Amino acid sequence: MLADRIILTGQQYLGTPYVFNAPSYRTDMFDCSSFTQYVFGVNGIPLPRNSRQQFLIGTPVSLHRIQKGDLLFFTTEKRKKRNGVAKIGHVGIYIGNNQMLHTYRQGKKVTITELNSYWKKNFIGAKRVL
Repeated sequence: MLADRIILTGQQYLGTPYVFNAPSYRTDMFDCSSFTQYVFGVNGIPLPRNSRQQFLIGTPVSLHRIQKGDLLFFTTEKRKKRNGVAKIGHVGIYIGNNQMLHTYRQGKKVTITELNSYWKKNFIGAKRVL
């Protein structure tokens, strides 16, 4: 299944450092959207470079209907008061069991995180691109 291949690809990079505005298709560093772009891209699903552009493609999915491989989009403190797609500040990959694979914030690395109340509070939407 393609979603499983995407997740396995992403898990190969667990521990890779976060660098804001990391270049596309470098695998020694990622930001959230370069990570999703790379992981999907090497599996034949091209994605735009930033999270706001990624949010504009795919089929919308509600939080209670997300499936493995769906892209999850969030706002951030810096973007909360903006309107529309400008609110988007983060993207991750849903991997099942209420968890996402992603990277965020300087000093962090590619990791698996539970979709806890913090993430649910900042959830903007999900998109299915598979």
